[in-house]
Amino acid sequence: MPISLSSCWCSQRHDDGYEMLREMVDLGFEYVELSHGIRLSLVPGFLKAFDVGWVKASSIHNFCPLPPGVTRPAPNVFQPSGPSKVEMSMWMRHSLNTLQFANRIAAKRVVVHSGSTWFFWGNPTLKFQQYEEGLEEKEHLGDDAQFVKLRDRALKRMNGPARKGMVRVQDSIKALIPAAREMGVILGLENREGFTELPLDKGWNAYLDGVGDVPEARYWHDAGHAQIKHQLGLLDHLPHLESLHQRLTGWHLHDVSKGGRDHQTIGSGVIDWDGVKKFFKPDQAFVLELSPKLTREQVLESNRVVEGLLADQGIEP
Repeated sequence: MPISLSSCWCSQRHDDGYEMLREMVDLGFEYVELSHGIRLSLVPGFLKAFDVGWVKASSIHNFCPLPPGVTRPAPNVFQPSGPSKVEMSMWMRHSLNTLQFANRIAAKRVVVHSGSTWFFWGNPTLKFQQYEEGLEEKEHLGDDAQFVKLRDRALKRMNGPARKGMVRVQDSIKALIPAAREMGVILGLENREGFTELPLDKGWNAYLDGVGDVPEARYWHDAGHAQIKHQLGLLDHLPHLESLHQRLTGWHLHDVSKGGRDHQTIGSGVIDWDGVKKFFKPDQAFVLELSPKLTREQVLESNRVVEGLLADQGIEP
């Protein structure tokens, strides 16, 4: 699978889907990922481009296209984790729409979020999150005693609600798998950067086991999200990858600054790419997921870095 570029880099500045894809292809990308900011108005241009055949989709991101009335990136507008049957029904409806769209444009992977921990009485993690957001340096947070105290207290209070949420998430994913199987699409269950998002980081293998360890539901690794969690002391990035690499179907690739800002030029931040590249395999999807603030030159530099990392592993990009 050649390296692809996520539309998150440019979708908000285009009104014509055909022209948006042309900008990405003109940078040298044969494959693209349609991210979770795809407005319905862009779809006719996309279909024209994909039908002509000068661009291909490596993957799309749930929800794609966005639900009617939603005009900004909103992958969590409906979640599979809360107690509301109405919300879970809407999540299923628009997830099925995404699978159908993937099938229409011959995309073989759909990236999926797994919801958030739901709290009946307030959010016990707010003090921790407010403290963490106020820190400028986020590379060595294990040395901050107050940070560690607030983090561990919040984790303890999250465990019970998170377990209940994961039951609902697993049921939702299992209900989506037959449609994915019918359409020949893999659900790429993505690790997230949010503290309350599911699953909690040590629960990934149990999550995949719980949905049946089937080929239609695999792990999708976002390197930037994992690095943010690494800097929060919530996981150890490379051992996390080691534990999941046999279930890994694709990557979101971007870098993270010392201050915890992600979607940066690859090679400009603190991610250990020499360690990460050891888990690259030829049958995975490699997607550059870069900030719209980055220049064309920074996109091309990121692509060159990833080409080099793949070459180091004997993979032809």
